[in-house]
Amino acid sequence: HQVMQEAAALGITVCVASGDYGAYDQTTQLAVSYPSSDPYVLSCGGTTLCLNNQKKVYAEVVWNNNRGNASGGGVSIYFSKPAYQDNANVPANMYGQAGRGIPDVAGDADQMTGYWTYIDGRWGVVGGTSAVAPLWAGLVARMNQALGKRVGFINSQLYNMHGRGFKDVTSGNNGYYRAGSGWDACTGWGTPDGEAILNAFQAFEDSKKD
Repeated sequence: HQVMQEAAALGITVCVASGDYGAYDQTTQLAVSYPSSDPYVLSCGGTTLCLNNQKKVYAEVVWNNNRGNASGGGVSIYFSKPAYQDNANVPANMYGQAGRGIPDVAGDADQMTGYWTYIDGRWGVVGGTSAVAPLWAGLVARMNQALGKRVGFINSQLYNMHGRGFKDVTSGNNGYYRAGSGWDACTGWGTPDGEAILNAFQAFEDSKKD
């Protein structure tokens, strides 16, 4: 946790997979995984792309293959709810207390609609929220380049956007929590429109100059 705090202080964006085992994280009770639940990281959940016969995306839902794999998400019993989540309608944790809710954001995590990679001379497809975290890290790197500076610990700014710049995922569940309008404990604010998020950050930087 201290390392995550230090990273935030240094302007380093830490992107972490929310987990691939739904709301129970391979336990018999509601659980979230660490370090995804740390308040100083960007927790990245998962979606499934729904394709038509022409392989075109017509919808996006919470990743849940109903065989044990689903977007990790829920509410921490160890970390209290950070101030940036005050208006995100995070539900109480399993003990009825306010806690850090995850994920913050999402991306395609279903291996059936996953990412082609070329590793050690071989092509393959990868998925899981462990693919979503580097997807977001790549987006952050491109924003850093475009802005000419590090966006750093971006959670507060993302939550202040109240879903602007995101495709809201409102269908599906991760074994307990259901997706809905706005932030939810399955896909956070949803999946990114990178250009829209960059424009929002640029506007924020411009406002500081005024």
